[in-house]
Amino acid sequence: MKPQELYYFFLQSLLLIGSVMVISIYKPLRVNALDVIGAKIPVNNQQLLPQETITRSVASVRKIRSFNQIEYPLTDNQKLVQSSPIPPGQTEVIPVTGVKLNSTDKGLEVILETSSKSDRLQVTPKTEGNSYVADIPNAQLRLSGGNTFRQSKPVPGITEVSVTNIDANTLRLTVTGEALAPAVQLFDSIEGLVFGVTSNATTGQQPTPSSSENQAPIELDVIAPPDTGYNPTDAAIGARTNTPLRDIPQTINVIPQQVIKDQRALTIGEALRNVGVVGGGTFAQSDRLILRGSGTTNILTDGLRNYFVGYRDLINIGNVERIEVLRGPASVLYGQGSLSGTINLVTKQPLIDPFDAATFSVGSYDTYQGTLDLSGPLTTDKSVLYRLNGSYLNSNGFVDFYNQQRSQIAGALAWNIGRNTKLTFNTSYADFSRSATYQGIPALGTLFSNPLGKLPRTRFLGEPGKEDQDTSDTRLSYKLEHRFNKNWSIENAFQAIFTKYSNDLKTFPLGLLADNRTLRRDAFTNPGGLNYYIYDLDTHVTGRFKTGSIEHQVVFGTEYAWNQLYGVQNRYNYTSIDIFNPVYGNTTLGKLISSNGSGLKVDNLGVYAQDLIALSENLKIVLGGRYDWTNQTDYTTFGLFGSPSSNSSASEAFSPRLGIVYQPIKLLSLYASYSRSFTPQTSRTVNNELFKPDRGTQYEVGVKADLLGDKLSANLALFQLTESNVPTVDLNNPDYSIPVGEVNTQGVELFVTGEILPGWNVIASYAYADPRITKDNSTPSPVGKAQTGVPLNQASLWTTYTIPKGNLQGLGGGIGVFYVGDRYIDTLNTLKVPSYVRTDAALFYRRGKFDATLNFQNLFDLAYFESGTNTSVTYGSPFTATLTLGWKF
Repeated sequence: MKPQELYYFFLQSLLLIGSVMVISIYKPLRVNALDVIGAKIPVNNQQLLPQETITRSVASVRKIRSFNQIEYPLTDNQKLVQSSPIPPGQTEVIPVTGVKLNSTDKGLEVILETSSKSDRLQVTPKTEGNSYVADIPNAQLRLSGGNTFRQSKPVPGITEVSVTNIDANTLRLTVTGEALAPAVQLFDSIEGLVFGVTSNATTGQQPTPSSSENQAPIELDVIAPPDTGYNPTDAAIGARTNTPLRDIPQTINVIPQQVIKDQRALTIGEALRNVGVVGGGTFAQSDRLILRGSGTTNILTDGLRNYFVGYRDLINIGNVERIEVLRGPASVLYGQGSLSGTINLVTKQPLIDPFDAATFSVGSYDTYQGTLDLSGPLTTDKSVLYRLNGSYLNSNGFVDFYNQQRSQIAGALAWNIGRNTKLTFNTSYADFSRSATYQGIPALGTLFSNPLGKLPRTRFLGEPGKEDQDTSDTRLSYKLEHRFNKNWSIENAFQAIFTKYSNDLKTFPLGLLADNRTLRRDAFTNPGGLNYYIYDLDTHVTGRFKTGSIEHQVVFGTEYAWNQLYGVQNRYNYTSIDIFNPVYGNTTLGKLISSNGSGLKVDNLGVYAQDLIALSENLKIVLGGRYDWTNQTDYTTFGLFGSPSSNSSASEAFSPRLGIVYQPIKLLSLYASYSRSFTPQTSRTVNNELFKPDRGTQYEVGVKADLLGDKLSANLALFQLTESNVPTVDLNNPDYSIPVGEVNTQGVELFVTGEILPGWNVIASYAYADPRITKDNSTPSPVGKAQTGVPLNQASLWTTYTIPKGNLQGLGGGIGVFYVGDRYIDTLNTLKVPSYVRTDAALFYRRGKFDATLNFQNLFDLAYFESGTNTSVTYGSPFTATLTLGWKF
């Protein structure tokens, strides 16, 4: 490792060690929930004790009793008293961010984790049959995986523990016994609200000494099952820790697993169209996705950056639990990146209960796919969990001679080292290969009329059998999490990605000759392939504290990333082809035009901090900033006989973030924000100097609303983006650039997602973005013109209904309409790709462990264009049908 890299590692280690020392010194007294249960609670006062009282009680007990030594004077759950009331006029709803189960010698301990104020929770208990039911009318469950928690048979005598939201303000805990309702006592601890449960199988028995009296109980750090709803209310992308969306002054979309499953999305491009993101058609060969009028390649995996993601088709969505989209700059938390937005792929993680599922799909164009998903504990104490999933897809597609094969295997191992420490390893390998490099077909004869006729959308104008392409991707990562107490935690994560792209031959269309049928072509080869190496190391601390009555939620950390890419590309003259009567089989390359070797090495160090400040219950401010230092070196060989050259530059940038959220009522948030982004550039001046970073600025105002008891959410936003220092061609030296370009974008977005009625889900979007070039020195000038490839308007609506009960329970269907407006395909805005409206549908039956889904894409077989230039266009897929059968074992 080089000295500079050692220096960066030293900074990471210093932050990690320093954070532990500082927080260890100042952390408050920790009260273990088992210690509290071990204290004897007076018989005449069954009220939930405040933290201070419990601490004094525990301090007076010299020997902590085990669970089977606790005296339970009350077994009538109706007589369990409530916690201290909320002060008059208090309407606060306290979020429950986690649910933990601790098995004990005598029963079970259920902990509802809260960031603070657990002593203010009001508990109204009752008995229903063999169940203990506790309603908390001033709490809401907000788990990272959804708003429902359920655990079957956690300990003998208890058949199920469930926690759900029954309305916008009320949380319900249900503990079901095998024959009788269990006995429950309430306690307050530093972790949250604790329910001490004695199962009915042992209720009334005399306590007996246990040989394991002095052993620590086994803690089950329960991970919530995947959410089956359409309306996740939290996301990590906006603050690097799970935070309610209503508290972030920026638009964030979350596409949950259920949407991906209902639509049978195979790529992230297909899933992202639900939230107004354009790009990624059937044959997309770029990871460029368009939102807010501009392209982005900012794709994260579990919060770590994938610098050179390569071909987006390589990202197998089968290992993705949900997709988070932060619209606008994210440089304050994630460093360099595009102005328009950032996409975070949250991968599937191990589950505490055994979970085994498999699916098989068959569809149009000889499409076959199989998936397998396995998870569960590896040890008897369930401290080590695993997850393994894999998939394989083979499909011909609608283009002649085209075939794709896609496979992936991914694994995760989670080790709960202790009560407050967790280590997770993730690894995946993906391979994507196709038999043809589809470059589209000429615009003349498709988009524009050709006097010789019209081309079929199935036409392939490359060389069958000679354009095999293969991309492989290996990812290794770990994440170490440690919680000092309920307010402070630290996380250290590392990711390494190795990607290789290779193809034997790739033809490239140059345009038609004057006869309107002969297509000129060149050919490219990549000897040795293109190789990408990406490494990312991040350490950050999150905490909560108060300064007087003001609450703070802070995150601060440092990130060091280094990545490299290199490869050689040769370009040759190649034979032409008749687009109306193609003759294939040419094997001879023409004259070598160029042989360019290129490489890029980037080192980036960033230090960041952000504070979410609650001035009051309904007024919050976000203050954040990040400083980045970037070193970049380009290695290039130009021409046939050029000598290697290198270009190095160092840049640094500060990226601020400022926002305010005002909530006049609990379910409504009004917000405004200002943020900036930066992106290092590879363009050079005539003096061989690299440009300063591309800078972006965003202003956004909006309103967020939670409706229908927190089941439906809406977000309306107005924004203005300005991207400056954009490179444009140097007219005096066309091989170089000058930094005079600027693009200004104004737009409006509206999103609605969630459940309208029981069983009726919806996810809808509308986006208007008008990106205009405001500075450029080209001739003729494009100033005032719209950016190419960007629709002015786009909208989507996908809705499903499932019969919730009765003999037809589990039967349902969905319908979706996706609109993309006109897009200019030349810089002077004289040519357009027309708008289109595509309709999809689904029918499904889901009952118990069985799942059958029939998906239809492009239901009315519309011939539409996904993308285009002034010389070639790419068609969207015709009508396709796919049947998927699934089974959970």
